[in-house]
Amino acid sequence: MHLLCLGISHHNAPVELRERLSLSAERLKEAIARVGPMRNRANSCLELSELAVLSTCNRLELYAVSDKRDFADLLAFIEDATGVPAADFEAICLRLVGIEAVMHLFRVASGLDSMVLGETQILGQVTSSYDLSREYGAMGPIVSALFRAAIHAGKRAHTETAISRNPGSISSVAARLASDKVRDIGAAHVVVIGAGEMAELAVEALRHREVRDITVLNRTRERAEELARRWGAVALGFDRIAEALEAADIVITSTGAPHFIITPALVLEALAKRPERPLILIDIAVPRDVDPQVHEVGNAHCYDIDDLEARLEDSLAERREAVPLVEGIIADETADFMEYLRSLDMVPLVTALRAKAEAIRVAETEKTLRHLSHLSEEDRARIEFLARSVLSRFLHEPTLRLKALAGDGCAADYAQALRHVFDLPVEASDGR
Repeated sequence: MHLLCLGISHHNAPVELRERLSLSAERLKEAIARVGPMRNRANSCLELSELAVLSTCNRLELYAVSDKRDFADLLAFIEDATGVPAADFEAICLRLVGIEAVMHLFRVASGLDSMVLGETQILGQVTSSYDLSREYGAMGPIVSALFRAAIHAGKRAHTETAISRNPGSISSVAARLASDKVRDIGAAHVVVIGAGEMAELAVEALRHREVRDITVLNRTRERAEELARRWGAVALGFDRIAEALEAADIVITSTGAPHFIITPALVLEALAKRPERPLILIDIAVPRDVDPQVHEVGNAHCYDIDDLEARLEDSLAERREAVPLVEGIIADETADFMEYLRSLDMVPLVTALRAKAEAIRVAETEKTLRHLSHLSEEDRARIEFLARSVLSRFLHEPTLRLKALAGDGCAADYAQALRHVFDLPVEASDGR
């Protein structure tokens, strides 16, 4: 058994590739459902006994248990789920095995691997990944335990250190960029396109910067109105997007649309009606909402999610000071999880030992009772109870000691010796 992680993120893939590999909620559910126990394994080339998929705007990571120490099945899963040929991304993928995979997920959940150091949104996304994989039966006991431990590590990091203090989300960075580009941000007209979590964080950050004139657009008008009510903004439907762009000084986009929302033609039309005023577009969506060709439109200034990374430095000093503390938490949690993994090596041995002892107990008890046919049912039951009690008491201490030995570097030697002494079945090493 091998614990594997295959990853694509903002560290190793440009936004153009990340948006091709992004998975909508529905496509992610369909892909995971095919890995669960109910799928027809005869029609699949995948040999994954457990799988969880962490899919966000900045990363696509797979955590799996497999009998094979290679990543072919995980590459095939991404290719099948996204429709992107493996040849387009396999060379850049992060590949981790065992303890490295464990530590990486703990770092991700703690916010150490995020574009914005210490951001808390990723912890919720790790939790959602855990819930989804469990719902569709793709997550077995090992990956399930891994994600529970990662969530615990992330919660400890955010509550016990300053890693998530001070504003530091992509949305807040977008709001800061907006204020840097406009002389009087409070008087600017800002249009926010989208009504999800990122959009709401952007509206909140803009309000903190005393922006008074905010318009929210969303494909579902009701969601735009709900967000607008919470923050005292104006809500419009997508049918008013041309009107909104014409009036805007700044546009922040964060939708889940699979295609471009803002095109060069739309921007040219808006600018033609207000040629003296520039239009600033900040695209924090993946896939992108703003067509890259808008960069060529005069008086339009475009920024995407990769452009924001360079603007994070001055807000993260206190968070960086907390990194060593978070690393200490991760080291502790990793040690605990690896001890759990090693304890799994002893489970088959304990099971085999107890099974052999139980078989002996049953055989010897039956042999004895055959010679004591005169006993009442009550007395026979007492003998049965005595035999089970003696066996249980005898095996209790060895069972505890065997589990404790799992964390010992000599565990494999102990296991081999016990199998030889008690003539127990020999199992192949899992190579963890």
